[in-house]
Amino acid sequence: MAEELTEQELHNLAMNIVGKNLEEDGFEFLGVNSELKKDPQFVVQKNKEMHFIVVRAISYPDEVDAYDPQLMKIVKDHADKFEAKTYYAGVGLGHGSDFGKPVIKNEDYTMVYNGLQEIK
Repeated sequence: MAEELTEQELHNLAMNIVGKNLEEDGFEFLGVNSELKKDPQFVVQKNKEMHFIVVRAISYPDEVDAYDPQLMKIVKDHADKFEAKTYYAGVGLGHGSDFGKPVIKNEDYTMVYNGLQEIK
């Protein structure tokens, strides 16, 4: 029987996608938090600059790049204390054959990831 990924599993998948991207871009990981609702997910450094990154797994029909401005302000205020930049990384996840359907365990999935959005 087809079993949908849980919210935590979707979150972990989104974090793996963003983490791999950060690694390829030469970021050094200082902190990783995969617990749901515990932000930021990544604290990374590149060229001696610190970055706080909030990752969210997004399901259709929600907009991949839309974020909660109140949450991001809280994270940004915290990041500012460390002179860190703040980013949002939304990862749209859907079933392999139909993005509008949920991701199923051990089946292909589709994703939409537009990279990091800096929060100013």
